[in-house]
Parts: sequence; C-alpha cells; structure tokens
Amino acid sequence: MALSIRLSRGGRKKRPFYSIIVADKRMPRDGRYIEKLGTYNPLLADDNDKRVTLVEERIKYWLSQGAKPSERVALFLGKAGIIDMPAQPNRPKKAAVGEKTRLLLEEKEEKRKAAAEAAKAAEEEAKAAAEAAKAEAEAPAEETEAPVEEAKAPAEAPAEEEKKEEAAE
Repeated sequence: MALSIRLSRGGRKKRPFYSIIVADKRMPRDGRYIEKLGTYNPLLADDNDKRVTLVEERIKYWLSQGAKPSERVALFLGKAGIIDMPAQPNRPKKAAVGEKTRLLLEEKEEKRKAAAEAAKAAEEEAKAAAEAAKAEAEAPAEETEAPVEEAKAPAEAPAEEEKKEEAAE
C-alpha cells in the first residue's frame, strides 16, 4: 500500500482549514484516511504558532513506514526540522499569459503602431500642404495669375466640345 502524508480540506466556503493526514494514495483528497497528524490554518498570520500544528512522533513513524509527503507538507516538515528542507521548484510559466492572449496583445500592438504611422503621415501631409500654401502666398501675384489662366483654358475646351456634340444630336 502506497502511503502519502497530505492535506485534507475542511472548513466552509472561502474559509479553508486543512488537516494533515496520512492516507492511501488511491483515496480521494477529503475521503478516508488512516491517521490525522496535524492541522494547517492558512487564514492565520505567518508568525502565529497555531498556523501549522504537527504531531512529530507520529509523522516520524509514518515516514519510517515509507509514507511520502506532498510538496506543501514537505515544506511544513522542513520548516519544523523533521526532514531536510526540500528544494522549492521555480514555476515562472505559471503567471505567463496564454497563447491566445499573447496573439491578441501582439495584434493590438500592431494596430496601435499602424494608427501612429497613419497619424504621422497625415501630419506630414498637412505640413507639406501648409508649406506649399505659404510658398504660393509668398510668390509674386503676376506669376500666380498666369498659371491659373492656363489651367482654365484646357478646362473650357472639353465643355465646348460637349456643347457641340449635344447640338449635333
């Protein structure tokens, strides 16, 4: 029979209270157990003596019988000096964003950059238009009048052709 020393949850909703038990690994978390070896109350302050209570003699007995402590219980036992302090695994990926969220954030960043580029291009166009208008205003009046008249002449020609076509019909 494979034994484990683990936590069994008790307490009401949003008010957890755990019992440290020795049980067969095949039993459910809050199911049948062999012996209660202590308690853990996570709602108490870290420096409170009653946060974790352990029955050291019985824990040593069950460890000698081959019971394996869970990760959390091994930390409690290590802090109490019953066993060597276990290595705490580093879990940096636990708080990392998921694949879909990462893709959405990248897409949002691309849209933001495109909008910034479009705004910059529009600003440059507005500056160029303002400079062109300023250059036209500074040019002598004689030079600006001649191109305007030239521009009107070709525009009038197609209108006259349309009138001739309408009259022919």
